[in-house]
Amino acid sequence: MKFFFGSIALTLMAGGAMAQTTVQSCDRSVTFDAPPQAAVSNDVNLTEMMLVLGLTDQMVGYTGISGWNKLDPDMTAGVAALPELSEKYPSREVLIGADADFFFAGWNYGMRVGGEVTPQSLAPFGIQVYELTESCIHIGEKAAATMDDMYNDLRNLGAIFDVSDRAEALIAGYEAELSAFFASLPALETAPRVFVYDSGEDAPFTAGRYAMPNALIEAAGGVNIMNDFDKSWATVGWEAVVERNPQVIIIVNYGEVTADQKREFMMSNPAFANLDAVKNDRFVVLEYVEATPGPRNIAAVKKLAAGLRAN
Repeated sequence: MKFFFGSIALTLMAGGAMAQTTVQSCDRSVTFDAPPQAAVSNDVNLTEMMLVLGLTDQMVGYTGISGWNKLDPDMTAGVAALPELSEKYPSREVLIGADADFFFAGWNYGMRVGGEVTPQSLAPFGIQVYELTESCIHIGEKAAATMDDMYNDLRNLGAIFDVSDRAEALIAGYEAELSAFFASLPALETAPRVFVYDSGEDAPFTAGRYAMPNALIEAAGGVNIMNDFDKSWATVGWEAVVERNPQVIIIVNYGEVTADQKREFMMSNPAFANLDAVKNDRFVVLEYVEATPGPRNIAAVKKLAAGLRAN
């Protein structure tokens, strides 16, 4: 007997034991005969999704964190029992050598279009792949990013690992937390204009309509000035930023250039002197793990919502 829950199909054997689970992963339907027992996750945000679902006992390692990010104490404790198999993107040999049976990654989150590590290249080695929902825009059409992208990943992981009750409880808790938080805040008269500054001085790397910050900004009550930019993360010209005059600037904090240095670049550059965000010194810093899809998106929305309402 088969039941459908959104993008998830569950096939039940007589007596109710789960025999198969099918989830939608970008443009693929992926069927699991049993929960993975040797999973690998890529990047800090995807790994945290595994952690909040309590899946470390079914993991053999993680990849792609220390090459770009420093782990905070909570994250360090969460992965203490697991090896980092690769500091940046893993090779196919790394995943095969770990005897992995599952890879949770995304396009530009551990996999590249046309690269050596893809769902198709791993399949002959018994490694199934679930792709991060936000990243699906790199291989096909997709709606603009919303909070449901992150919830969808938690829900699908819950189905894959047979912990759907745990996933649904987490999602309900996150939604209730945000609802209670916004009930305590004053309403905004208008949606503030927000620009996401990731990196780059000659030309800024920013979040378009398909990147997670677009969802965070809308959830917080703002509007992404690049919400008509038909990209996920990409480079734009400073002229477009100046013309659209953001009232608040989000700085994504990671890598060698600090958030303070990025803010100082914008505050001290005469070209930006007339931006409302610069004139009023309205910056909100989001850590990389907050600005990419994962459990810390909830804290990010709350931080951003407070920043949009600050004088």
